[in-house]
Amino acid sequence: MVTRQAESRTPRERYRDVLRRSILDTAREAFVRDGYEGVSMRKLAEKIGCSHANLYLHFKDKEALFDCLVEESFDRFGEGMRKLIESAKGDDTVKLVRKLARAYVEFGVNNPSVYEFAFLLRRPGNERADKPHLAYERLRALVRRCIAEKRFRRMDVDVASQALWAGVHGITSLLILRPRFPWADRDRLIDLVVDAAVDGLVAR
Repeated sequence: MVTRQAESRTPRERYRDVLRRSILDTAREAFVRDGYEGVSMRKLAEKIGCSHANLYLHFKDKEALFDCLVEESFDRFGEGMRKLIESAKGDDTVKLVRKLARAYVEFGVNNPSVYEFAFLLRRPGNERADKPHLAYERLRALVRRCIAEKRFRRMDVDVASQALWAGVHGITSLLILRPRFPWADRDRLIDLVVDAAVDGLVAR
């Protein structure tokens, strides 16, 4: 569906949008495949088929391009979590936490480059402090509800949220980074990790 705003854009503006998207998609693939040091702006320009100078009209340097991909990845991940929560509003709160944790792993495994940029890849010299993003804030809000409803044991919200996050992040990272490992049945493995993480918080 073409929006009125999109229709009002000039051909030049639309071309710039398409080129920017192409730059981001090509760079994402290159960074995941070759690592940060293995990517250069000149190589990216050649791959995309645009001039070196044109690339710099969109991103001032490789660091800015990489950081843009990190933020985009967090946004996509957070949006995926939001849609799940919206679709399961009537669910039991603990059941929703299990669903969210399971969806977290599935999203990461099905979108490995997005997950790697959000949580695994780092660029040299990046001294920005890690900050909570939407995906974590959504999980934290659910955990807070579980504690308030006495479904989870009374404990610090961040400790509980981060313990749960650590569990699902661990299995997600392993499945992405070690795809050739002789894993047992993947679904059963994910379910066991999620259940162990959530059951450890449930009030008895």
